[in-house]
Amino acid sequence: MATIERFEDMKVWQKARELVLKIYSVTKNGDFSRDFGLRDQIRRASVSILSNIAEGFERGGNKEFIHFLYIAKGSCAEVRAQLFVAGDQNYITKEQFSHLSEYCQEVGKMLAGLVSYLQKSSFEGTKFKSSDRRSKTSSPEL
Repeated sequence: MATIERFEDMKVWQKARELVLKIYSVTKNGDFSRDFGLRDQIRRASVSILSNIAEGFERGGNKEFIHFLYIAKGSCAEVRAQLFVAGDQNYITKEQFSHLSEYCQEVGKMLAGLVSYLQKSSFEGTKFKSSDRRSKTSSPEL
């Protein structure tokens, strides 16, 4: 088991960060960059994924963490839905759509796996532990 001390150490957070980079890259050029509503919304939704992972982790309790992971998972679905709109408007190629959609699905699966792990864990979170163990959480490949 890995010991996670910071949200930045979590693989799912790192993967979500990569998704943000990909979304920003694909939305900064061409017609997509001029569709301010869709561009801004898909960017906000992608940023919401890694932000909710971070916020939930820092809350210190598993129930709260799970809640924020579900919000992140919902934002992941929102990005996927917006990719359909971008594809329908020919802002992205079929290959870009496929790659980004699969990437979102992978992040979503990682989030679901983490939720499942936390729900089965007897560990309640760092805020319920003594102060010497507050900043450490043990978990499988996060």
